[in-house]
Order: sequence, then structure tokens, then C-alpha cells
Amino acid sequence: MNLLDTPIARLDGTPATLGDLTGGKVALVVNVASRCGLTPQYAGLEALQKELGDGGFTVVGVPCNQFGGQEPGTAGEIQEFCSTTYGVTFPLTEKIEVNGAGRHPLYRELTAVPDAAGQVGDIQWNFEKFLLAKDGSVTARFRPAVEPADPALRAAIQSALA
Repeated sequence: MNLLDTPIARLDGTPATLGDLTGGKVALVVNVASRCGLTPQYAGLEALQKELGDGGFTVVGVPCNQFGGQEPGTAGEIQEFCSTTYGVTFPLTEKIEVNGAGRHPLYRELTAVPDAAGQVGDIQWNFEKFLLAKDGSVTARFRPAVEPADPALRAAIQSALA
């Protein structure tokens, strides 16, 4: 199955696939949380969206509450936080699990992709990033500490857009 065919609801609960959310664009899929030390990365993710969104790129935020209970809110609370605090315009999915027995099918596929050090497996924390080409293939994995403005991340996005 193509990754883009993976069913995942939008934050408001309406059915979708990953392809519906990416809209045929290069995408950065990020597991997000509202009460995390890395939450300020939302600002950088939104900056990428604003800068590159018209050029065939989108961020897709995937809320997850598995790391320290740092995304406890309802869909409405998550949406309000993201829009009022960071002005988020990129699509957000339903809240899911990214690790363990309840791992969403999307993350069963994503966690098989190695990072720059060749490591595969579980998501380490909030704000782990996966770069997808327009066809849904995963071209890069970036661990949580990699900021949206990181030169290696930006270079990978530019390469995928070329």
C-alpha cells in the first residue's frame, strides 16, 4: 500500500487519507504536542509552511499524547491552541499513538525508515519529522531535536521540491 493511501482522520474527525492531507505536495509529517519543551517548534513549522506552501510543500501535524501526557487536549482545544498561539495553517490529523501496540498504521510504516545515523524504530519524543516526496515515499527522518530551520532539514526539503 502506498503511504498516501493510509486512512487518517483530520483533527475535526472527518475521514481522510494522508494523501488528502498532503494534497500531492512534498510533506513534512511531524508528531506534535501542545505542552512540550519542543512546542515552540510550531513557530518554525508554520514559517516553513508560509515560506514554501505555495511552492508545493506542506507540513502535516499529527497530535500525540504518548510522551509525558503533553497533548492532553480535545480536538477543539488542540485546534484553538495551534491557531491562537502559533497561527498554524497547515493540516492537523486526529490525535493518534505513534508507538506501542496501539501504533497507528501510518507510524508502523514511518518508524521503519532510518534516520541520518541509520537508526530505525520507535519515535523518540514529540516533534520527530519525516519528509515525504510527492509520491509518498519517505526521503528523510529527523529526530525531535532537529529544528525546522536546521540547514540539513531545509536542504532535504529543497531537494525534494526540485
